[in-house]
Amino acid sequence: MYQSKPNSPWLSLMILLGLTFACTFVLQLFVVLGIVFSSGDINSILNSGGNIYPEDTNMLYLLLGVSSISTFLLPALFLQMIEKRQVKYFPSEPYKVGTFLILIFAFLIVFNPAMELISRWNMDMKLPSFLENTENWMRSQEDQMAELTERLVMVDRIDLLLLNILVMAVLPAIVEEFYFRGALQKIFERMFKNAHVAIWVTAIIFSAIHVQFYGFFPRMFLGLIFGYALLWTNNIWVPVFAHFLNNVSVTIIAFLYFKDGKTYEDLQNSDAYSVPLYIGSIILSIGVGYYFYKISQQKNKVNGLKLDENQSIQ
Repeated sequence: MYQSKPNSPWLSLMILLGLTFACTFVLQLFVVLGIVFSSGDINSILNSGGNIYPEDTNMLYLLLGVSSISTFLLPALFLQMIEKRQVKYFPSEPYKVGTFLILIFAFLIVFNPAMELISRWNMDMKLPSFLENTENWMRSQEDQMAELTERLVMVDRIDLLLLNILVMAVLPAIVEEFYFRGALQKIFERMFKNAHVAIWVTAIIFSAIHVQFYGFFPRMFLGLIFGYALLWTNNIWVPVFAHFLNNVSVTIIAFLYFKDGKTYEDLQNSDAYSVPLYIGSIILSIGVGYYFYKISQQKNKVNGLKLDENQSIQ
C-alpha cells in the first residue's frame, strides 16, 4: 500500500505552532465571551490592567482548564491526526510499565531534596546590575504567578482539593506531556537527529513557557526527567504519571498547610535539608536513574529479539 512521504520536522513544527495559535485563540475567545455574557461587563476585562484572570473562582478554574486543553492537548492531537500514517507521537509500549511507574515514583521521592536545593539557588539568583529592569520584570511576573497559585492551592475543603487535583495535576500532566514530550520532543528528535539534544531543548522551552524565571531551573530539570522517561520507556504515560505526581504533591501539601493554619509563605519558605541529606539525595537519584536506564536497555534487547524472530519467520 502506498504511504505518503513524511512531513519534514520543520513542517511538522509549523503545523503544531499554527494549530496552537488557532486553538488557543478560538477556544479562549469563547471563554472571554462567556465571561462577558455572564457578567454583562466588558469593561472589567478591558480595564483589568493586564490581569486576564477573573475574580470569580469558578470562572477561573474554567479558564485554566480550557486554556490547558486548547493550548496544549488539542494541537498535539490534531497534529497526530494529520500525520497519523507518518509519525507516532504518543507511544504506549507496555514493556514493564508497572516497574517503570514505581521507579519514576521512587526517583521523584529521592530526588526531592536535590530539587529543593536547586530551587533555593534559583530563587536567590541575581542578574548583573545593567539588567536591573529585566530582573524587576521577572520578579513582577513571579509575584503574579505566586498570587494566582496561592489563590488556588490554599484551600481547606475536600471538594476544592479534588478540583485542584483535576485542574492543577491531572489536566496539566496529560496535556503538557502530550504537547511537549509527545509532539514537540519527537519533532526535535527528527530535526536534530539526536534524542538528547531534543530532550534538552524541549525541557528548556517547557520551563520558559511557564514564565516563572525563579523556578526555571527546577522546572527544566523536571522536563529532563520527563523527557528521558519517555525516551527510555517509549511510553507517554510514564512521564504523564511523573508529571501528575509532582503536581499533585504540591496541591496536597498546600491543602495540609492551610488546614494547619499555615500560609503560602510558610509553604514557600520551608526549612532546608541537611548537607548529608542533599548528598544522599544525589547519590540515590543517580542509583535509581541508572537502574531505570538498565531496565530500558533490557527492553531494547527484548524488542530486538522479537524483531529478529519476525524476520526469520518471513
